[in-house]
Amino acid sequence: MSVYKKMIKCLKDKDLSAYLDLLHKDFIFVRHQMGESVPKKEWEVTVTGMFNAMGEGKLTFSENRCLYENNDILVMHNMGSFPDGSKEAIMAVHTVKDGKIIRTESGATPIK
Repeated sequence: MSVYKKMIKCLKDKDLSAYLDLLHKDFIFVRHQMGESVPKKEWEVTVTGMFNAMGEGKLTFSENRCLYENNDILVMHNMGSFPDGSKEAIMAVHTVKDGKIIRTESGATPIK
């Protein structure tokens, strides 16, 4: 199964454990807004909150699309609806190593 299909299944099932299993042990999330790189252990805290919010129906990701995928990269686009009522168009670029996501960079555009 492709990394994209696994990612979508994690989001659909709200399965945090399966999502974390997609991440390489050396995973880094790049936060351009703050100019920092977050290692997997710190990202787990953030993403746990996100999955909890999804389970409560406060956070949703819809219109998921795979723009490109091969053995080295996955480029995705989706729409996020957040607990504060805001919505964003989200582009995420996942670098893949050994079948796992080793680096994620994303950008978002607010939607009115």
